[in-house]
Amino acid sequence: MSKKPKIELLAPAGTMDKLKMAIRYGADAVYCAGKAFGLRASSSNFTNEELKEAVEFVHSHGKKIHVTCNIIPHNEDLEGLEDYLRFLDEIGVDAIIVADLGIFYLANKIRKHMEIHISTQANTTNYLTAQFWKEQGADRVVMAREVSIKDIREIKDKANIDVEAFVHGAMCISYSGRCLLSNYFTTTRDANRGQCAQACRWKYALVEMTRPGEYYPIEEDDHGTYIFNSKDLCLLAHIPELVEAGIDSLKIEGRMKSVHYAATVTKVYREALDAYMVEGKNYKVRPEWVEELAKISHRPYTEGFSVEKPDENAQNYGKSSNTQTHDFIGLVTGYNAEEGYAYVEQRNNFKVGDKVEFMQPTGKLVEHVISKITDEDGNEITVAPHAQMKTHLYINTPLEEFSMMRRECKTKEEAIIAIEGTIDSGCGSGCSSCK
Repeated sequence: MSKKPKIELLAPAGTMDKLKMAIRYGADAVYCAGKAFGLRASSSNFTNEELKEAVEFVHSHGKKIHVTCNIIPHNEDLEGLEDYLRFLDEIGVDAIIVADLGIFYLANKIRKHMEIHISTQANTTNYLTAQFWKEQGADRVVMAREVSIKDIREIKDKANIDVEAFVHGAMCISYSGRCLLSNYFTTTRDANRGQCAQACRWKYALVEMTRPGEYYPIEEDDHGTYIFNSKDLCLLAHIPELVEAGIDSLKIEGRMKSVHYAATVTKVYREALDAYMVEGKNYKVRPEWVEELAKISHRPYTEGFSVEKPDENAQNYGKSSNTQTHDFIGLVTGYNAEEGYAYVEQRNNFKVGDKVEFMQPTGKLVEHVISKITDEDGNEITVAPHAQMKTHLYINTPLEEFSMMRRECKTKEEAIIAIEGTIDSGCGSGCSSCK
């Protein structure tokens, strides 16, 4: 098999903790936002000082950092933009992600070092658009989520520009995010200026024009239906086609998701991408990857537009809430080999007798039944009840720093059923024999 090109794995980083964990769990690059000009205004996001720290941390690990500037601005939103773009360039941000022509125009004039990537919000769906952006000075285009892998290959071949594509995470009801539902229902929350209320996840009823006030519920069961609510994207089975299509960066959605989500999804796709680079045509989705993706908060999975246009099965009609099998309950900050215990910071209550597991940044999953816990002073305790309490958890297996301790919160069967049939575990080519 010929040597495959290096593909960037790009992970979400809504906070500093998520950024650092994504890097530790295998991301080649992360994307985040400052306090303004990004589309996730309700996320914690980064102050200017935190952005400096983030750049230094990411670069110290030999990785890259992209910053979103992808709002569709009105006149009043432009205040401070030029200074902010100069600041990002000066501190060494590797790329900014933009959707608006005005922001692109300004950034392209003043940048000295950083790249400009065209956001999925710009709706690039064909090679002529990609060629246009390249001729204007763009370094990369992020594909609209409505583009198939086949079409991405043609765009890459004809436009000859770096392309980035989403492979995992929440899907928007509207064309690559260009939605006005939030504006209409809330009047003050503009989805294209960072204020999305996620109105597509709400529960709706039907009203006939000539019968105002008469609401007809659209029901499939006792819970009603969520007619705009898409399943989550998962392209784990399509790693081979994504790589062969020449895609330069595989992007994970989820800047507002948890640290647990950022670490778990990054590790799964890191292992999958690395496995394909070695195994080639023998690549298959491993059962442990499917289980890992059930452990995080998620909706049932879909392949979106990757192979063909999705049908009604890509929608999650029954409910808008997420499901998961495991809770993140502790962070390993070190291991004392001499005395046989891990330093564990509590993230949720845990106690003696709990059956837990440790997901490590690079090592294998470790299962354990807690038999002994002490506090920092060595006093034996039966439960760790306090938020971020520092404990010594006795375990004979050495654990990597930043391992995440988890506990099952519902049966695996329930969550596996929720994604059964939505992650192809065959050869990954989408062929009929794997379906």
